Amino acid sequence: MTNYGHFLRFGVEVVGGADAPGDAVALAVLAEELGYDLVVFPDRVEEGGADALSLAAWTAARTTTVQVAASWLDATARPASVVARGAGSLQLLSDGRGMLLLGSGSAAADLGAVEEAATVIRSLHDTTRARVSSAGTRHRLADAESGPALERDVPLWLQGSDTAVAALAGRVADGWVADLDKIGGERLAALNSVLDRAAVDAGREVREVQRSVTLAGSDASDVSALVGLVVEHGVSSVVLRVGTEDSSQLRTFIEDVAPAVRDGAEHALPPGTLSSRPVRRADVRARRRPDIAYDAVPGELAGTAVEPGDAAFGKLRSTYLRGGNPGLVLRPRTAAEVASAVGFAREHMHLPLGIRSGGHGISGRSTNDGGLVIDVGALDAITVLDEAARLVRIEAGARWRDVARVLQPHGWALSSGDYGGVGVGGLATAGGIGFLSRKHGLTIDHLRAVEMVLADGTLVRASATENTDLFWAVRGAGANFGVAVAFEFVAAEVDEIGWAQLAFQAPDPAAYLEAFGRVVADTPRDTTPFLILGQGVAQLMAMVDSADPDVIVQQLQPFTEIAPLVQQQVAIAPYAAVMNMFPEAPHDGRGEPVSRSAFTREITPGFASASADLIRSGASHWYQIRTVGGAVSDVAPDATAYAHRDANFALTVMGSNAQRLDRWFEPVRRQSSGLYLSFESDRHPDRISDAFPPAILDRLRRLKARLDPHNLFQDNFNITPAHDDTRNAS
Repeated sequence: MTNYGHFLRFGVEVVGGADAPGDAVALAVLAEELGYDLVVFPDRVEEGGADALSLAAWTAARTTTVQVAASWLDATARPASVVARGAGSLQLLSDGRGMLLLGSGSAAADLGAVEEAATVIRSLHDTTRARVSSAGTRHRLADAESGPALERDVPLWLQGSDTAVAALAGRVADGWVADLDKIGGERLAALNSVLDRAAVDAGREVREVQRSVTLAGSDASDVSALVGLVVEHGVSSVVLRVGTEDSSQLRTFIEDVAPAVRDGAEHALPPGTLSSRPVRRADVRARRRPDIAYDAVPGELAGTAVEPGDAAFGKLRSTYLRGGNPGLVLRPRTAAEVASAVGFAREHMHLPLGIRSGGHGISGRSTNDGGLVIDVGALDAITVLDEAARLVRIEAGARWRDVARVLQPHGWALSSGDYGGVGVGGLATAGGIGFLSRKHGLTIDHLRAVEMVLADGTLVRASATENTDLFWAVRGAGANFGVAVAFEFVAAEVDEIGWAQLAFQAPDPAAYLEAFGRVVADTPRDTTPFLILGQGVAQLMAMVDSADPDVIVQQLQPFTEIAPLVQQQVAIAPYAAVMNMFPEAPHDGRGEPVSRSAFTREITPGFASASADLIRSGASHWYQIRTVGGAVSDVAPDATAYAHRDANFALTVMGSNAQRLDRWFEPVRRQSSGLYLSFESDRHPDRISDAFPPAILDRLRRLKARLDPHNLFQDNFNITPAHDDTRNAS
C-alpha cells in the first residue's frame, strides 16, 4: 500500500472551453457551487480559440474558493517567461488559487523544454532574487526582473502517462497527472515507482510530488476502483473530464461518488493519514535555518507560515524601513492561533522574536536575521460594537487607512498618526501622535479595552476594571507585555476637516522654528500642525477639526505669516481622505533605519539653534516636528505608561549615518526632555530611561516580572523584568 498522506481533492477538467468560453466558465462556477476543489482548462493553442490561462483568470473572477488551472500547456509553444508572468498574474488575481499543468510528449526535446520551462518559471517567481538569468536551449533569460511578488507559490504540475514524464515530475514538479484512460492500476503503480526513484535520486522526498488522475465518465462511477487509487497508489486528486454541456454528470459525481470515495479511503487508511499540511520542496527546505523546528510548527499555523524559500518571503522579510531575513514568519488568523505562535516562540527563546502588525514601525524591529516573526496582519476585522457609544472593536492587524474608511460614514474618526498604511497594533500600544492629537488626544486616550496574548499563551482582556495594571502599561509600552490581538476604542465625532499643505522659504531655520513655536502656542487646539524643515524650505501639514471655511482660514492664517509662502493647498475633506492619500506600497526596507526622537515643552532659542545646526550639517535628511499638547496634556502624566504629557512638540530626525547624526543631534537632545519610542532607533540602554520616568519604569519592570518573567517579548526597546538586576537593554 502506497499513500503519500495528502488530503483528497476532487476536480473537473472542462473540455471544449476554447470554443465555448462562456459555457466553460459557467460550468466552472457550477463546479464551485457543488463543492469541487479544482477546475482545469486544457490549452489547445494549435486549435485556436480562447487561451487556457485567460479562461482560468476569467473563472477566478467569477469564483471565490475553487482552485483554477490551465493544463496541457505546451512548453514549446510559448516562452516560459510569458507563462511565468501569466501564471503569477493569475495567482495574484485569484488570491492564491492559481495552478499550472505543463504537458509534453515523450520526446527528449519536448521534455528538455519542459524542464527548462519549469526552471525559468520557478526562478522568476522567486522574488528573493531581484534579477534572473537562465542559459537554456529553448528558454533563455538574461538578467530578467523577477516577479510578481506572490503570496503563495504557483503549484507546478506535469502531465503525461509515460515513464519519461513520471521521472521528470519526480525531479522537478509539485505534482503529476496521469490519464486513467491510458493506464490501468498496474501501470500506475509502475509509473509511481519511477517517479519515486527519480525524486529520491534528486534529493527530494517522495511526498513532495502529489499524484492525480484524470478520468472519463465511464470510470467515474466505480467507487471501489477509485478508493483503490487513493489507498494503493497515493492518488490525492481525482479530476473528472466533462464537456461544457455535462452538468448532470458533474452533479452526480460530486454528490454521490466523491463522498463515498473519501469515506472509503479514510476508513481504509490509518487515522490521520490524509493531511492538508503543506509539503515543501527540497529546494525550499534547503533554505531552512538549523535552529528552528520547522516540522514542529503547530498544524493550524503550518498552512500560512512562511519560510525563506516560500513565495511570500520576498515581501514579508523586510519592513517599511528595515531589511530583514527571518528564519520563519508565523501568520496566525485568530487569537487561538496567536497563542499557538507564542507557544512556538517559547520553545525557541534562543532566537530573536519580532511582533508585527503593519510592519511600519521604526523602533519596533518587526523583523530580524534568522529569528521568528509573529505577523498578526490577518487579524484585521473592524466592527462597530455600540453605535450610540461610538464603541468600535479593531483587530491588531488592521491598517489605519481601513479604520478611517469604516468610521467615516458614521461621522467618526480616531487620531492615528500621519500615514494610513500603519498597522493598528504597533501604534495603539505606543501612543499614537496624529493629525487630531491636539483636539482629541492620542490614539491610546480613546482605548477602552485590549485583548492580548501573554507570554504563557493566555488570552486576557484588560480595561479600567480588569487587569488594570496591564491596561495601564499597554498604553505606551504594550509591545513588552504580549501580542495584542484586538482593541476597543471610543471614536471621536469628526465631521469633515480642513486639510492644509503649505510650503515656505526658510533660509534661517532657527528663526523659523522660534516663530513656529510662538504661533502654535496661540493656536486653538482644533488645529494640529506637523512641520518638516530642511535647508531653506519648510513644509507644513496641518489639520483643522472643522468644516467651516472661516474657522479653517482663521486658524491657518498666522502660520502663513511666519515666512514667505511659496505653495499652498487647502481643502475640506473627510479624515479618511487624508489617511488614504498615499497609495499602499510593499515594504522593501534596506539595512537599519537611523532615527532619533525627542520631546520638548517649547521651542526655546537653544533648541532652535541646535536644530538649525543639525539641519545645516546635512547629517539629517528628515527633520519633523509634530505638535502635541492640547488634549494630550489633559491626561495625568501617570495615567498611562506614556508619561510625557507636558510636551507640546515631538521631534523626529532621520539620517543615514548613526555616528554623524548623533554628533549633531546630541545638542538638540540636551535642549529636550524625554522621547517617543516609536520614532527612536538608538538601542542604547539610556533611551529606555529617556522614554519612561523612573517611577513609570519601575512599575513597568515589576509588571514585566509578573507577566513575562522570562523576557520573551524584548524586541521593541526591552523593559527587563524587575528580578533582572541588569540594566534595561535592547
